[in-house]
Amino acid sequence: MATNLSGTHLLHADEGFPGHEVSPSISVTTTFRRDAPFEDPDIVAPGSRGNHHDYSRYSHDVSDRVVAVLNKITNGHSITYSSGLAAAFSALIHYKPRRIAIRGGYMGCHGSIKVYSKTRFDDTPVVDLDDDLKEGDLCWLETPLNPTGESRDIKYYADKIHAVGGKLLVDSTFGPPPLQDPFKWGADCVFHSGTKYFGGHSDLLCGVLVVKSEAECKELWQDRVYMGNVMGSMESWLLLRSLRTLHLRVPRQSENGTALAQWLSKAVNVPAGQEHDGLPGGILTHIWHSSLQGVDERGFDPAKQMEGGFNATFSVVVSKPEYAERLPNYLHYFVNATSLGGVESLIEQRSLSDPSEDPLRIRISVGVEDIEDLKNDMRQAFQKLAKLQV
Repeated sequence: MATNLSGTHLLHADEGFPGHEVSPSISVTTTFRRDAPFEDPDIVAPGSRGNHHDYSRYSHDVSDRVVAVLNKITNGHSITYSSGLAAAFSALIHYKPRRIAIRGGYMGCHGSIKVYSKTRFDDTPVVDLDDDLKEGDLCWLETPLNPTGESRDIKYYADKIHAVGGKLLVDSTFGPPPLQDPFKWGADCVFHSGTKYFGGHSDLLCGVLVVKSEAECKELWQDRVYMGNVMGSMESWLLLRSLRTLHLRVPRQSENGTALAQWLSKAVNVPAGQEHDGLPGGILTHIWHSSLQGVDERGFDPAKQMEGGFNATFSVVVSKPEYAERLPNYLHYFVNATSLGGVESLIEQRSLSDPSEDPLRIRISVGVEDIEDLKNDMRQAFQKLAKLQV
């Protein structure tokens, strides 16, 4: 179970690889000396080459180690890419959907869908998740949702798409191990922007696809060879370093994010001139987070799906544009920057990254700092906002 994320697996899943180094070296070579007998790299499964490599577009030692660790913690067969969007585009090429069912979510994936549509003679129709689905459709389900942090019912959409013979891809970037295991609820493929929580230090680009069978993973690997969107050696090494502490970082971020979201929610709709625990009213009007959803009309309970903890990234809406513009700059411990999943807390007015978003929306990615320090930082920033004459 991915929700029982083991630090032992993260540290030792790649232990069978040859060599005596405690921390594997960064390999900068693109090509390797051939020793007989030589196998055609096109027929060797990813992650199984051991000490036999030919060209770094096919494999190298550190990337194979990364795959060994990812396989252990995702309950599937993993393949890495040069970025999250490279992985998203590769999934589209692999499944060749007749239509794509999607609603909201990360703007980059919508951009990848538009690019994929250019590879076809006619545009790929995009329909809503709750439309009637057909054979050949791909259901692209992001949960928890970017930027809001709301959870969606994986099992419901798995049953719906499988009933017509389609496939379900779950973007689980906001719900990395150990928070949720999409395969448990019916996903056919799990997508991660590894740039975020897998990387965890805001210093690498990475995409990950995880599928159920080795045969399907081999197909993805064959495509990657000729699409050329393999991760670089340095990024692979950084990712391996980061995965070693995933079980320490993500639960702490989940705990902090849940505590902060629930605390901020108490200040929603508090009238101006009043306070909640040092947070002035009249500033927050709405907050989204999986822990605040409750059970929906179909009986979906986010707590059951996110059995390892709730997401650490969520969003709030403020009452005035001036608040949205200034809040990120009034904070000390939250960095005014885009992206998410790093050990440091980040905050942004989301419309600066995605112009289609409400300019009153603020997205918050919570890190591993002490929660009381984060709360105090919010208090002092909200006090400054309350003093604005706007």
